[in-house]
Amino acid sequence: MNELIGFIAQQLVDRPEDVVVSKVEGSHTTVLELRVAKQDIGKVIGREGRTAQAMRTILSAVSTKARKRAVLEIVE
Repeated sequence: MNELIGFIAQQLVDRPEDVVVSKVEGSHTTVLELRVAKQDIGKVIGREGRTAQAMRTILSAVSTKARKRAVLEIVE
């Protein structure tokens, strides 16, 4: 899951080498923290949050198939 989010984010930003996805495992939920360069944060979030919502939808579909709950947080 984190490779997928990392790949999508790298395609969106100007500095793909600064994209870092870290995974925090919980008992029922996995939290994926996405970090990008400061000037690229708007590209990852998108207009009115549409890009971030699309990434969360894709993550939800993948995590449902894996029978786990996953949450995406975009960290500055």
